[in-house]
Amino acid sequence: MDSVLDSRPLRFLANGVAATAVHFAILAFCLHVVGIGSAGASNLIASAGGVLASFLGNRHFVFRSTDSSLLAQLHRFGLLYLMLCLGQGLILYLWSDVGGLDYRVGFAIGVAVQAVCTYYGGQHWVFKPRS
Repeated sequence: MDSVLDSRPLRFLANGVAATAVHFAILAFCLHVVGIGSAGASNLIASAGGVLASFLGNRHFVFRSTDSSLLAQLHRFGLLYLMLCLGQGLILYLWSDVGGLDYRVGFAIGVAVQAVCTYYGGQHWVFKPRS
């Protein structure tokens, strides 16, 4: 029987959970230990930590792609995340602001689209083995 860790989609899911935990831990640290009074500012700092954790996990654990340039991969990963953030904002805008529908459902749709695009963008662009 194959190991669970042989499944790239399951490794991707585990990495996402771990990166989210890093994001939340930094958020809580900024709010409760450092004493930053703004959840928004704290979340901005925490997001950077979560994205970095996601990048490192995807590079070393999910896609196991350490043969390419770290800086080139980081650049592509940053561009992918920027596009996905803008896309998720557009989805939420169209769903809630234009369509008048529940923002929580729009958020969930955006997260699902972002997860799928992150996986395929990582596999076929950011961490694609160079031939």
